[in-house]
Amino acid sequence: MKRKLVYTSEAEGHPFRQRLAPHVLAVPAEWRPKPLKWWQGEDAHLFVVSFGAFFTVFYTFIA
Repeated sequence: MKRKLVYTSEAEGHPFRQRLAPHVLAVPAEWRPKPLKWWQGEDAHLFVVSFGAFFTVFYTFIA
């Protein structure tokens, strides 16, 4: 129990990440996240998943 449970700074990091080569963790300057598609928006995605779950459960009860 000599190990600290909480790091005091982000620079300390996880021991595995410290052993990795710097180029592995580097993010290219031109990298940008892909824009979300219309169905991946928070409201639309929640609706589609909820509708699909409801339809599956309802159809299972009928069958």
